[in-house]
Amino acid sequence: MADLLRQGATLTDLSCPACSAPLFRFKDGTLWCEQDQKKVVIVKDTEQASIQTDAHPNTAYDKLETTLLTKIQVIEDKIEKTEDIEELQKLSIALSELLNSLEKIRKIKTKT
Repeated sequence: MADLLRQGATLTDLSCPACSAPLFRFKDGTLWCEQDQKKVVIVKDTEQASIQTDAHPNTAYDKLETTLLTKIQVIEDKIEKTEDIEELQKLSIALSELLNSLEKIRKIKTKT
């Protein structure tokens, strides 16, 4: 989140409808959920305003993609902190598997 602020994004008083994380607004007006790594769009209805994430027919794939990205970040953090060669090997294998899975999910999403 600190990186977004350094890039000029502004923390808003809105929260993500999917995960309740705080939303950031970029200079172009785009709302962003850092936790889910997704753009968020405000949809104004005649009766009420509601917030929705970008709608894709593949919401299960989107959720899986978000989970994989989160796990990749966790492993990246662990790799950065560890000095143990055996641990680095295990983390590298796990990272490779997660990246392969992420690639497969993204290929499936582009086909549908």
